[in-house]
Amino acid sequence: MKHIVFNEPDVKVLEAAIALDESLQGEIVLIRDDYAVGPLYESGDAEGWQKRRDWWRRLLETNADYDPEKMLDMMQDKATLHKLVQELEADEKEYIWIWAAQNKHDVSGYYWLVSQMADWQGRVFILYLNNLPFINEKGNIFYPQWLSQIPAREFLKAKKLSRPVTPSEFEIDADEWKKLVASQKMVRLLEGGKKLASQDVDYYDSGIDNYVHGGFSKASRILQLFMQKEKETTGDVFALWRLKKLATDKGYEVKGDINKTSREFELKDPSRPSLRKKDEEQATAAEPVSPEKK
Repeated sequence: MKHIVFNEPDVKVLEAAIALDESLQGEIVLIRDDYAVGPLYESGDAEGWQKRRDWWRRLLETNADYDPEKMLDMMQDKATLHKLVQELEADEKEYIWIWAAQNKHDVSGYYWLVSQMADWQGRVFILYLNNLPFINEKGNIFYPQWLSQIPAREFLKAKKLSRPVTPSEFEIDADEWKKLVASQKMVRLLEGGKKLASQDVDYYDSGIDNYVHGGFSKASRILQLFMQKEKETTGDVFALWRLKKLATDKGYEVKGDINKTSREFELKDPSRPSLRKKDEEQATAAEPVSPEKK
């Protein structure tokens, strides 16, 4: 058995679940790329694959938080898929389980993968944890957006949801992937179920811009607030790229070297009040008027 997951934190929790249940024994295979952003390509489109790889290189080369070559070496999903197919060909009893939670990252990865697996109908299974309740460590019911949020013991219940990807799904979902590719949009959002909507490259800009104020803040802090407070967020590499684009387009002031890590430079929007000044104004407005001032 091969377990397919789309996020690195999912590996650890699935390993813990496997340790609790021998029937889940198998290799965990991680799909590393984030297909919820960037240019897409169809199976066999070498030019499209290279275009996507070059796009990631450009983003990573402007992000000192990461080593571009190391990251690109890790993001070898094409080689991962090739190895997976070889193993299916070598062992007719081998099969795969695709684990996906209800988030755009997992669903985008699922479409990329399943669009290339039609030859293995009957040996490809899906466990899509779509709007399903689980019990957290405190004993409360919750609806996880990510597999890594689910306690290991709850995976023993989740395994019962495994089912083969149907012939119609192979056809329909492959067509859906082609539509996503053809849209040439750079952002994918999950609208519900497995439905993805394509958006323009600047979709997250207004959300990121919300946390740039009239006082200097470290870029890392701006991105942290964006990740914590916005309903729709994206990965830090894409988000930092957009923040730097906003700095140019909106004329943010920069303190430090913008080419260094996100912890080593600060940004402010001179057209806005600083948070401190805003807090002082709000506090002054809230003060009761003394009798002497009436």
